[in-house]
Amino acid sequence: MAVDTARVEKFRKQPINGQSLKRLVEAGLTWLRTNQQTVNALNVFPVPDGDTGTNMVLTMQSAWNEIKDLGYQNLSDMASAVSKGALMGARGNSGVILSQLWRGFARGVHGREILDGATVVKAFGEARDTAYKGVVRPVEGTILTVAKEIALATEAALRSTQDPIELLEIAVRAADQAVQKTPDLLPVLKQAGVVDSGGKGLFFILEGMLRHVYGESLETPTMTVQPISSMQMQDALEVVEEGQDYEVVVDFLPANGFDLQRFYGRLEQIGTSIQVGEGEGMYRMHIHVPLEKRYEPIDYIMGIGTITKVAMENLLAQMDDIQQGKAGRVSFAKVEPGQIAVVAVSPGAGLSRIFASLGVAAVVEGGQTMNPSTQDILNSFENLPTDKIIILPNNKNIVMAANQAKDVTVKQVAVVPSRTIPQGLSAMLLLHPDGELASVAEKMTKALEHVRTGEITTATRSVEIDGVKVESGQVIGLLDGKLVASASSVEAGCLELLEKARAEEHELITLFYGQDMTHADANRVADAIRSRYSAQEVEVQEGGQPHYQFIISVE
Repeated sequence: MAVDTARVEKFRKQPINGQSLKRLVEAGLTWLRTNQQTVNALNVFPVPDGDTGTNMVLTMQSAWNEIKDLGYQNLSDMASAVSKGALMGARGNSGVILSQLWRGFARGVHGREILDGATVVKAFGEARDTAYKGVVRPVEGTILTVAKEIALATEAALRSTQDPIELLEIAVRAADQAVQKTPDLLPVLKQAGVVDSGGKGLFFILEGMLRHVYGESLETPTMTVQPISSMQMQDALEVVEEGQDYEVVVDFLPANGFDLQRFYGRLEQIGTSIQVGEGEGMYRMHIHVPLEKRYEPIDYIMGIGTITKVAMENLLAQMDDIQQGKAGRVSFAKVEPGQIAVVAVSPGAGLSRIFASLGVAAVVEGGQTMNPSTQDILNSFENLPTDKIIILPNNKNIVMAANQAKDVTVKQVAVVPSRTIPQGLSAMLLLHPDGELASVAEKMTKALEHVRTGEITTATRSVEIDGVKVESGQVIGLLDGKLVASASSVEAGCLELLEKARAEEHELITLFYGQDMTHADANRVADAIRSRYSAQEVEVQEGGQPHYQFIISVE
């Protein structure tokens, strides 16, 4: 990074108070958002649902929304507000851990008006300790390890410097080094050839703060050219931010002298959510732009290469269509005061209707790539006419947010830690609304053990994990979260997965087909499964989930 020494000296002479922290938080958010897709692309499994960057951005955005209009000069007061905003906006495991880091940071600066060297070190230490305590079984090689290395490095440096800016520089270097070492601590990262995504996100937040101090740009992303197959396009169910009216994707063959640095710089002047992919000499550019700039990236690329394909989507219209499609289509169970109400997280309209038919009182829209926040989960049950609530997260990346919602309400809440949709549906069969909350939750939790979950999707990159070799574009199967199959077709992928699941030893196979698959196609796959497993009952249900052609329940 180029350092504006005069700017840095100005920072050193001014006390770092509440308003200084506010500017640093904004800088961390901005740089993280700029590099959001880089973080999303660090998926262990080659599946099209990388969401760590998105979750961390939305968590930081919630923290920023909490403080953006506050005039607190006191450091402690501002840090507490940051912590509160991050807590309520936390999404996914990475977002929840990030909110815990901010909670610990706020504890570390409690009662302090300004940030000095000793307080910086204490805050990083408290952040580490709070995050570790917030995870039942901490795993090294993750964002937790990065937070630990930051704390250790700054604690050691305190012997030689009391300067908060120098300590921030040391924290950024420690974070970078820790991220690079994560594959040595977590074998699955090494197998996948990636570093930990949450740790990388934390690095970008701290680096953004340091770039702000240095006077460096926060809008031009760290240049990355990824394989075209791994590029993450906008999911219409995500929040569409201001200025992101249209998604534009352009495939092109660059002319001689193509300058990637200049290309990124020009795109940054046009829009946001910039991604560039490359494959066999062809490039793909992805960008979100406001209405009036929707043709600018096309015109620009025409001047530097030959365009082969253009795709343009109105993101706001997609959002409107989806919201209208959801309205009035699900009839939830009516709950009386004193009864147990179940709230379930669901990634698709069809699955929401199935949960409603089984007696859930409310559904939180969410799943892969669209993890609901602590506040979203809290809002789903706060106005229900009972104080007895059971939450079914139905996704391993939502369990922590559900537990956080449990901790910030006065209602009696039990989290049944369902990690998949089939687990959640199995648990619903044991709901007794008039039962005792703890007893019913315990029985529903035991039901999670009696079902196996398969997921069928398309690989976004080539990789070999757990002895399964996958080529980009192949159909892959995950069984209870583990990659077990790769195949040339959806039908073959389903059959290979069911073989690994020992489906012949079970009674019922249920296929929940996704939003991009027709009922007729789903039935054709089901018929092939019936031919192979004639002794088992095979059912087909509309799921409506994105990214996954099938979610499969074997019980």
